[in-house]
Amino acid sequence: MSNNKGLVVVLVTAPRGKGKEIASKIVESKLAACVNVVSSITSFYWWEGKVVEDQEELLIIKTKSCLVGRLKEYVKKIHPYTVPEIVVLGAVDVLREYHEWAVKETLPCEG
Repeated sequence: MSNNKGLVVVLVTAPRGKGKEIASKIVESKLAACVNVVSSITSFYWWEGKVVEDQEELLIIKTKSCLVGRLKEYVKKIHPYTVPEIVVLGAVDVLREYHEWAVKETLPCEG
């Protein structure tokens, strides 16, 4: 049984050493209830015509779907990359108590 009610998981990569700073700003802004920082990942991607290998950090952001637009704009503003990775995943099922907590700890939806 799904009790998601609009929570999503947003994945954002960041340069090594920047994840905690970005995560802290996101949570302080109340655009997310929680951000996990996975401190060591290796990413391979195409950039400017060649394959690049980078050591990065992965931010796993939990927020309400109604805040995604604002979150994306905020991340673009504070992120050091020209094109930050921002991938939004729907949460299929969320523990009711966690959902209630996440809703309480984030900004209200507008409208």
